[in-house]
Amino acid sequence: MLRKMRLTGIIAVLLLICLSVGQSAWATQEVIKENTPAGEKAPAVLNTTAEAVILLEPDTDKILYEKEPHKQLPMASVTKLMTLLLATDAVEQGKFKLTDIVVTSESAWEMGGSQIYLEPGEEMTLGDMLLAIGLQSANDASVAVAEHIAGSEEAFVLDMNEKVKSLGLTDTNFVNCHGLTADNHYTSAYDLAIILKEGLKNPLFKKITAMKEYDLRGGAFKLWNTNKLLWWYEGADAGKTGWTEAAKYCLASSAERNGLRLICVVLGTVEPKSHFQESTKFYNYGFAKYKAVSFAEQGENIGTVQVSKGQATSVGAIASERVSVIVPRGEEKGFEPRIDLPDYINAPVQKGQEIGSYVITKNGQEVRVIKLVAGDEVLKASMLQQMKRVLESVY
Repeated sequence: MLRKMRLTGIIAVLLLICLSVGQSAWATQEVIKENTPAGEKAPAVLNTTAEAVILLEPDTDKILYEKEPHKQLPMASVTKLMTLLLATDAVEQGKFKLTDIVVTSESAWEMGGSQIYLEPGEEMTLGDMLLAIGLQSANDASVAVAEHIAGSEEAFVLDMNEKVKSLGLTDTNFVNCHGLTADNHYTSAYDLAIILKEGLKNPLFKKITAMKEYDLRGGAFKLWNTNKLLWWYEGADAGKTGWTEAAKYCLASSAERNGLRLICVVLGTVEPKSHFQESTKFYNYGFAKYKAVSFAEQGENIGTVQVSKGQATSVGAIASERVSVIVPRGEEKGFEPRIDLPDYINAPVQKGQEIGSYVITKNGQEVRVIKLVAGDEVLKASMLQQMKRVLESVY
């Protein structure tokens, strides 16, 4: 009798466990269903060792996968994405030249961690310093460049945080330009993806982060890019690694295949090389599941607009960014382009001024709208020029 009672009790417990597991699984399915837009399949659940992850398509800011994307975490040397962004922007704007000589201060010389062993007073071109930052992740070069551009590292860090605000990011705060562990120095996977997206708009930034190797000091010091995806993953073309005990292994990177660009950020993976392995897994997922439907490239001349009372009679309408849509594979058909341009615009016209739009529709609904901008500046014609043009048109 006692044995029967025990057996009955065990069966009852097992039934309760099964019921609980079933309810849990049902509840999980309901959560996925509720968070999935109508008409879209729920995204695959990918296991990851990373503390935070985001897989972003930067043309449309479509998030293909995320895990704790806004969690504030240390980022180690991935900090240098912002350092490179500010420095390369300063060069592109003509404020500095790559041939400028940067003099190493004692503050830069004292930096530990990854470095190129600069000596106090050592001179090096700004171009070589930027390559040391982008490839070797040199802390000493980071401080030297920050001081050269802003006068001090502290002033440069203020500029870094101002750039964060201008990008509309709320989960990032910098206290140094190199990423060595410090209180109140943090970011999020999402913020880093947007910072990298911004950097990729700058040709010099993109060139530096894509370089695999470089001979520094006339070949006496070899730089190897710490982002090994450049060798290991087809289409990888930009990014920055990071590691400290606090941040663990981190990587923000970009890859492009068949017109589809993806940005992947992984933060807080524990094992060596795991930031590469995790990034590869998410890239494989993104490229397998999604496809780019492209209509025009960034900078492409889409049409012409007549200019009234201008020194030139017309101006080209240029695509301000790549005109494309990102869709799950198998859903590529049915998209139609529409170009909206005015019959004419009045001079003066500023280069880069919005003058129209490139609209992509599907089933009559607007899917994406891209600005079309003036390809050139058109100054207003003088009265004499306008009179001459009228006479020429008559005779």
